[in-house]
Amino acid sequence: MHSYLQIENAEMVFNTKKGKFTALRDINLNVQKGEFIALIGHSGCGKSTLLNLVAGLTDATNGVLLLNNHEIKGPGPDRGMVFQQHSLLPWLTCFGNVHLAVERVFGAKESKKELKARTEAALELVHLSHAMHKLPGEISGGMKQRVGIARALAMEPKVLLMDEPFGALDALTRASLQDELMRIVSETGATTLMVTHDVDEAVLLSDRIVMMTNGPAATIGEILSVDLERPRDRLALAENAHYHHLRGKVLEFLYQKQVKKAA
Repeated sequence: MHSYLQIENAEMVFNTKKGKFTALRDINLNVQKGEFIALIGHSGCGKSTLLNLVAGLTDATNGVLLLNNHEIKGPGPDRGMVFQQHSLLPWLTCFGNVHLAVERVFGAKESKKELKARTEAALELVHLSHAMHKLPGEISGGMKQRVGIARALAMEPKVLLMDEPFGALDALTRASLQDELMRIVSETGATTLMVTHDVDEAVLLSDRIVMMTNGPAATIGEILSVDLERPRDRLALAENAHYHHLRGKVLEFLYQKQVKKAA
């Protein structure tokens, strides 16, 4: 099967005042179209660095990254990014924040009416049609993250990249947005890479969990296939023995296989 996203022998070395710092080494990963990948590991293991390489925000020191057989060089609309902090422009409404991205990507080839319809459809997808004319300061943190997701999806990216998008939210809001994300990914078929520290989140959402070794010079330690049927229901999974088995495999990697290195 043809891999949609290919990462081959990727290495990331930063020049610091103390000399060269190797953040990542020997990263090899093949992602299929429509697959949901969770990246997990201890702090400093290079999860966000790897996501930034795929986003094109930084260039790999060595190795190659390919998306649909095209080398990734710099950021582009084929990759939509959702950060932990929503990064919304406070003087623009929810509509305005999404429309800005839509106009940048499709403005040269679509009419104003089409751009408006595309923006409204993205906000409707994240259930925010009722708040599209509100400013970021007038909505909750969870709603702001929904706008961020809508903005990324409105560009129709080939890959959705998420860097701990729910990390700053309370538990109930986080659970609600996890459920929303599962629905959105199911509806859109988006290929997704998400950085998370949350084991339960990784098992609930992903098709595979990529577990990173500790830094410096972090690499992929293990990859766990999450063979749970979709659609997934968090309440049903709470009683699912296989869910707990998969969760235990991730915990074993993080807190037994990597604990000595982290100490």
